[in-house]
Amino acid sequence: MSARAVVAPALAETPQLEPEYKAQECLGLALVVDDNPDITDLLAAVLRHAGYTVSSAHSAPGALTMAVARHFDVIVSDIGMPGMTGHELARALRAMPEYRAISMVALTGFDMYDDRERSAEAGFSAHLSKPIDPLALTRAIRSVWH
Repeated sequence: MSARAVVAPALAETPQLEPEYKAQECLGLALVVDDNPDITDLLAAVLRHAGYTVSSAHSAPGALTMAVARHFDVIVSDIGMPGMTGHELARALRAMPEYRAISMVALTGFDMYDDRERSAEAGFSAHLSKPIDPLALTRAIRSVWH
């Protein structure tokens, strides 16, 4: 007995169109500060998607060190961090001439009746409550910065 091999016809190479990629202009340098690494990563992803180049810090002192080494255009910070709070960070940054006019957004998971006022007094441009709506975050940054 002889065996016959059945060979399927070769598939014709069909050109695959690459999805159109529109290069996005960098909107600026952003610093995300939160003591919860998962939230920091999420916020960084939202800002990268919106067109920012993002750096992250997991503490206010770490953010200050980064802010001295590199000038950021936008800072998004949690308020309730251990040690140095987001309000203390905002005051320290606003005391530096290069950070007097940038956009700073406060984030909090414990929204109390006077939090917005305290954030404004500390130097934040906007105040958002967690869980953060990505669209609300990008709108808050753009409304005070652009």
